[in-house]
Amino acid sequence: MKPFLPVLAIFVLLSACGKIADVGRAPELTPVVQSAEHLAMTAPQPIDILAQRDPLRAASLWTGDRQSLLGDRRAGGRGDILTVVVEIDERAEIDNATNRSRSGSESLQIPDLFGLPQAVQDSLPDGSSLASAVGTSSQSASNGSGGVRRKERLTLRVAATVVDVQPNGVLRIEGRQEVRVNFELREMLVTGYVRPEDISRQNEITYDKIAAARISYGGRGQITDVQQPRYGQQVADILLPF
Repeated sequence: MKPFLPVLAIFVLLSACGKIADVGRAPELTPVVQSAEHLAMTAPQPIDILAQRDPLRAASLWTGDRQSLLGDRRAGGRGDILTVVVEIDERAEIDNATNRSRSGSESLQIPDLFGLPQAVQDSLPDGSSLASAVGTSSQSASNGSGGVRRKERLTLRVAATVVDVQPNGVLRIEGRQEVRVNFELREMLVTGYVRPEDISRQNEITYDKIAAARISYGGRGQITDVQQPRYGQQVADILLPF
């Protein structure tokens, strides 16, 4: 056990150094540069050859281009931005109960067991009898109940970027939003796959129309650190068998 003590001490010190360095400092925001959204938005866009050949068509308000008056401004290409609306209001309740009981009794009487009861009867104290030579009884009961109650409510709006277009036209989106208030940072992450026809005319899509949706809402900072158990407590909860 002694050889492992220095290793454990070094591990504890190294894990604590990262937290000590953050004392008095607000959590850092995630850099936007080199992210999937940044690379998608900075990628070269396709050039409209017809607009280059016909300047009058490029200046018209009635063309089918996205920049025209009647153009479709919904996200449809790599680097486009759309709004994801997350409105989760779910409730689930499950109640179950189990009741089981069993009782049994057995009685065996052998008054003339090879004459032994009669032989022993005389040596017993007054009032004693071997009328019931053998008697057994058993009884068991079991009760169980369980319940699950869950309620979730989350309302958020986050801008997501089309980072890739699949061969069948489905859009892969990613969105990250971070808000820092004092020393607490809240972050919202949304990823998934979207069909272009599911995007509304307002360039919005609800979370229930996102396939393989991954929605994460959490944070980091001083309040989050206080709400989490210490590293030693977490390790003890894993290692201790009781």
